[in-house]
Order: sequence, then C-alpha cells, then structure tokens
Amino acid sequence: MTATLVAKGLTGGYAHRTLFDSLDLTVAPGDVVGVVGVNGSGKSTLLSLLAGLSEPQSGTVSLAPADAFVGCLPQEHERVPGETVAGYIARRTGCAQATLEMDDAASTLGDASPSPRPDGLDPADAYSAALERWLASGAADLDERMPVVLTGLGLTFGTELAEHTLMTSLSGGQAARVGLAALLLSRFDIVLLDEPTNDLDLDGLERLESFVTGLRGGVVLVSHDREFLARCVTRVLELDLVQGANRVFGGGYDSYLEERETSRRHKREHYDEFAEKKADLVGRARTQREWSSQGVRNAMKKAPDNDKIRRKASAESSEKQAQKVRQLESRIARLEEVDEPRKEWQLDFTIGSAPRSSSVVSTLSNAVLRQGDFTLGPVSLQVNAGERIGITGPNGAGKSTLLRALLGHQVPDAGTASLGASVSIGEIDQARAQLDGTRHLATSFEELVPDLSTAEVRTLLAKFGLKADHVNRPAADLSPGERTRAGLALLQAHGINLLVLDEPTNHLDLAAIEQLEQALESYEGTLLLVTHDRRMLANVHTDRHWRVDNGQVTEA
Repeated sequence: MTATLVAKGLTGGYAHRTLFDSLDLTVAPGDVVGVVGVNGSGKSTLLSLLAGLSEPQSGTVSLAPADAFVGCLPQEHERVPGETVAGYIARRTGCAQATLEMDDAASTLGDASPSPRPDGLDPADAYSAALERWLASGAADLDERMPVVLTGLGLTFGTELAEHTLMTSLSGGQAARVGLAALLLSRFDIVLLDEPTNDLDLDGLERLESFVTGLRGGVVLVSHDREFLARCVTRVLELDLVQGANRVFGGGYDSYLEERETSRRHKREHYDEFAEKKADLVGRARTQREWSSQGVRNAMKKAPDNDKIRRKASAESSEKQAQKVRQLESRIARLEEVDEPRKEWQLDFTIGSAPRSSSVVSTLSNAVLRQGDFTLGPVSLQVNAGERIGITGPNGAGKSTLLRALLGHQVPDAGTASLGASVSIGEIDQARAQLDGTRHLATSFEELVPDLSTAEVRTLLAKFGLKADHVNRPAADLSPGERTRAGLALLQAHGINLLVLDEPTNHLDLAAIEQLEQALESYEGTLLLVTHDRRMLANVHTDRHWRVDNGQVTEA
C-alpha cells in the first residue's frame, strides 16, 4: 500500500512547555525526511505525534488512506523481563498487536450475542479489517522469515535458537542488531525511526542504509549520524529550539548544511545592515538636536533684546534644525524592524588535563579474557603515552572487553595486564553507566568530583545544557543524550591523561559531536577511541588503528 502522512499546524511539547509549533510536513511515498535539532528540541516528541502515540497541543496528523500501517521504532532497545527475541520482534513490528486484535475480532465473531463494538462496526466487518491488518503487518509468515534475518545478522547463540534467547541476556550491540532485525522484518507503510544507527557496526549501518533507501513507503528518521543522513535523506526538517522555528530544506543532508549556512549568513548580514542604518540615523538625529539646542543658546547670549531681525533669523534656523530632527525620527520609525539572530547554544567543551603518565600507559601480554561463550585473545598490545588509537570492529567482536582489560577493569583469565604509573582515566562507556542511578544527578556528580562545590557543579552542568530541571532528577531518568553530556562534563571536571571513548557519538546532537571532535584535536593525552561514526573516524586524527574481529586484535 502506498500511503501519505500529512501534519498541519502541529504544536508539540510537554506540560507547559512548547517545543515547536505551526509545523507543516507532508511525507509521501519514497520520501526520507531527516529530523535534526539539538537535544531537547522535540525530535522524539514529533515522532510520537506522527505515530499517533500522543496528542498534539494543537494541529492535526492525517493519513491517506486512513488505515495505513505506521510503525515507530524508538531509540532505546527496552528489555522487558522474560521477553524473548521473537517476542520483542513481534512487538516492535506491530505483528503482536495485529494478532491480538485479530484474535479478539474472531472471538467476538463467534459469540452468539456479541456486545456492541465502540467503533460501531459489524463483527464480520471488524474481523475482516483485523485480518487485513494482520496480513499487512507480515504476521502470517513472520516465524518463517525471522530465523533467516537473524542468522544473516550473525545472531546465533550456540545450540539455542536465536529467537528463543531472552533480550535481557544480550549485549548492547546484540540488542541493536535485534532492533535492526525488527526493522528489516517490518511491513510498515510509513516508518518512523528514532536514532536507528545507535550501537550498529559498519555492516549493520550498510544494511540499514540499504533498507531505508529501498523502501517504497515514506520514512521520517531522527539521527545524529552525519554519514547516514548524507546517504539516505531526501529532505531535512530542522527544529530550531533557539529561534523557536522549524523549516523543511529540500535536497539531501549536505545540501541542507550549505543552505543553512547561507541562510544564517544572510540573516546576519540583513540584521547588520539594518542595525548600521538605524545607528546612522539615530546618530544624525542626536547631532541635529545638539546643533539646534546650541544654536538657540548662542542666539540668546549674543542678540540684544531689541534686535528683532536676529531673533527672527535664529528662530527660523532653530525651526529648520528641529524639522530635520523630526524628519530623521520619522525615517527611523519607518524602518522595518529586523530581529537580531539569536546566538545558538554551543557546547564550549575542553578536556581537563592531568600531569603526564608513565611512558607506557597499558600493556597486555598474551592476555585471554572470557565472557560466557566468547573469548578474546590471546592478545599482546602496548599503549604508549600520547598515542591516539582508533578501534573498530563488528559488534560482539570484543572491543569493550579489550577496553576493560586495558583499563584494569577485568582481570585476564590467562596472561597478564598492567596499567602504568600516574595514569588518570577519563571514560565514557557504551552504556553511559557512570552516572546512572536513583540519586539526583547533582549528588552523583558531586561524589565523583569532590573538589567542586555544589554551586560549581551546577554551573558546570548548566554549561552542558543540564539545568535545574535536570540536576534535581535521578540520573537514571535522564535521556541517553543528557547522560552523555553529563559524562562529557565529568571529563572537563577531572584532570585526565588517558581518555577512553566507547561509541561517544551515540545520543549526542550534531553540534555537540562537532564540539567533541574539536576538543579531541586539542587534547594532548593518550586517546582510545571506539566508534562506528564514519565522519568522526575521518575527522579525528589517530596514530594507530586496531581492528577487533572474532576475539582477535590486528593492527590495521
């Protein structure tokens, strides 16, 4: 089915706060709309409204046809206790709900005296509609298609069938691949994706790109992966929280960047021209007023009381000056006011530095580390002070295990691992677990940075966009992007000489990613960078590149 989604005059937010308003968007078959904006600008809120999961403050969302199958896949891979991979996929693809609705309709159809339905449909018509939706969802052959897709994504777990594996037992990378499997198995007419690239390796990213670009239906996606956006989107919707505006840009992502920069430059030039003209007119009017006042004072001092001719000339001169002032003031009033472009919030981020560590930062010698059925090693590596090492590899290959060994967080089952002297570690882990719990963010932060006062902690967090309504909430209640920014604040507060970043761009907005890249360029300590962000790999200088694959580490 080809379907079109239309949003008109849409206003969204929460409680008393409006994040965007008067938003118009049409998503036709074949459209891939990328939604961009800083964290907190309403991107996830917009997807929820488009999916019909929440109600807008004003405006409408309509579908043509009205029964089009819309799927919204959220950014976090929620793990429901006891839910298997098959159950998760059935829920995320909408097949589980479609099956439930069909079963309910079939049950009602078999009743001798069924209760009236809320929608007023005849039981036979209701069953027919439910059956049609069940078939459209792909539920009829989901069980046959699922093993093929899971195996193709490398999701095998020994003797246990992948679809019977509990979601709570999976790593972050494995959960991301199951989320990708759900997307590949879905049969939505319109697809809404919230950060689909998070935790995907390069192979997963390529599969996702092929899926998105091959869809006949419309797609609206939120992503901070610049290369993914450049390869996939046909239009860009920018939610500008600072300016309180939204705008759709035609063309792809790179075209959007150029057009946005041109638009901002023109707005600044337009305002500067207005401000310069107004300042000139105001200055001239002030000068004319001063001349007029000075002329009157001089005339009164010099003219005799009976010199009627001079008094008349003086009065005429003064009136002429006053007339010029009025003319200038009239020109000022007729100027079309131009608002000064508000400066966008920027994360002015630096990485706190500590005294240099020993010349050898970390060493692994024939180290073997086991995680359940997985084995990393034997590995022999050395990290020297000041080295910048990029680490890549598929999900589940052992990258995070390698980091734990190098940092002394996990003792090898065989071989040795040693950390150098005077090594001060700053780390953003993949799970963002350093600031995650039931205590308030400010309290957790103060314990990690005891040298800072409460006021200093709040000032630092505010610099990272985490203000009063964030610092007084449990860290676990923060969004992934907010937890990531809190982690960056910790890096600035601590003095470090070994920086470890495990997928740092996950959940960060585009402006913060660019600021992080700039901070990494000026950082002079040792760097271990694990990322699948292709533009970050191209933009951040590294001296060495390790590739981790199937438990082995090679110099690439």
